[in-house]
Amino acid sequence: MRYNVSNPRWEAAPVKLYIYHAKQCDPKKCTATKLERHGFLKSVRLNQLPRGAAYLNPFASRSISIEDRDRIIKNGLVGIDCSWHRIDEMHDLFESGETGRSLPYLIAANPINYGIPTQLSTVEAFAAALYIIGFPEHAQSILSIFKWGANFLQLNAEPLQDYAQAKTSKEIVEIQKDYITP
Repeated sequence: MRYNVSNPRWEAAPVKLYIYHAKQCDPKKCTATKLERHGFLKSVRLNQLPRGAAYLNPFASRSISIEDRDRIIKNGLVGIDCSWHRIDEMHDLFESGETGRSLPYLIAANPINYGIPTQLSTVEAFAAALYIIGFPEHAQSILSIFKWGANFLQLNAEPLQDYAQAKTSKEIVEIQKDYITP
């Protein structure tokens, strides 16, 4: 679903969110599709991805951190909406160079992957990134359209606070070690 009309909610957001749909998941359960319907993000084709934007990339060696805040405010944050069951097929797409950022260890609260570490839905990934770079209200806002959305922030309250206080990607990687159970 692509919107050509102006979207006041998206335009007023402190951070512009973009999504590329790989069309691998059930549209009825797709959190990115619902975010788009509610005006929180803009769907783009591969050739429309904004230059200089940070990309959420589970294969990236650097974690998202406050260091990325200015880049994200200026150029936006991109998510690639695909299925965790087919993530390996997307590896080449995630090779976004220096602007790819992974998320630190968090627990999913969505109904499909509830309780599974790192298997976040698109909205959870965006919310985590927004929270970490200093936009917890925007994170709450995008989660508010899901019945289970607030549960993500409750379930991950302590790690999200710790990650948000970190000054660098390296610090976040160190902090997450405290949350990863052996």
